[in-house]
Order: sequence, then C-alpha cells, then structure tokens
Amino acid sequence: MNSKITKSKLTSPKLVRSSPKSVPQAAKGEQIFSCQFEVFGHVQGVFFRKHTQKKAKELGITGWCMNTTQGTVKGMLEGSLDQMTDMKYWLQHKGSPRSVIEKAVFSENEALPINNFKVFSIRR
Repeated sequence: MNSKITKSKLTSPKLVRSSPKSVPQAAKGEQIFSCQFEVFGHVQGVFFRKHTQKKAKELGITGWCMNTTQGTVKGMLEGSLDQMTDMKYWLQHKGSPRSVIEKAVFSENEALPINNFKVFSIRR
C-alpha cells in the first residue's frame, strides 16, 4: 500500500511556471498588478508609444498608452511585479532611441483579480 502512495506522488502533475512571457498573468495563475504612468520630456514625435508597445509585448505587459495635450505620454500597465519593475525601469531610463526622458511618474501598484486588457495598445 505504501508503494501505491509513493507511485501516485511521483505521477502527480507538477505546476510549471515557465510559460511564455507574452501570456497575460491571469492565464498563468500568478498575481497581477496594475499602475498608471506618465512620462515627461521629449516623448512625442519620437515613436515613444510604438517602442513602449513593443517593450510591453516583450515583457508580457498588458494595458495602453497615449499622447496627452501637455506633451507627455500616459498609460496603464498590468503584469506581475517583476514585469512591472522591468517596464517601469524602461519607461524611466530607456524609452525610444530618440526620446529624452526627464521623469516618469507611477501610481501605486494595485492588485487585480484578473487582467482588464488582453494586449498592450496605443490609444489615439
């Protein structure tokens, strides 16, 4: 009887958390968070939104971004804490090749039960 218990332990499925980064976090069963952001500096007319969308897709972040009438780019991010940290760093320090980032402001991370967005989009 002991061998059956041991055998069933060996054949039970194990959780694997190495699925592709582009899958939204809710689909992987991980805690997801959201935050708003706004980036100041020379961020319009330099393909900042397009590069932001590309980076978000690479990291598996969902949400959106848009230009504002004040010359900034603002948006919403959704992802795991690690993904959010990487994206925030990119928004603060990297951006598009021709952008000049003066500062980036982020709201507090808010835990979400599910993703509100399926992809990262550019709003106009």
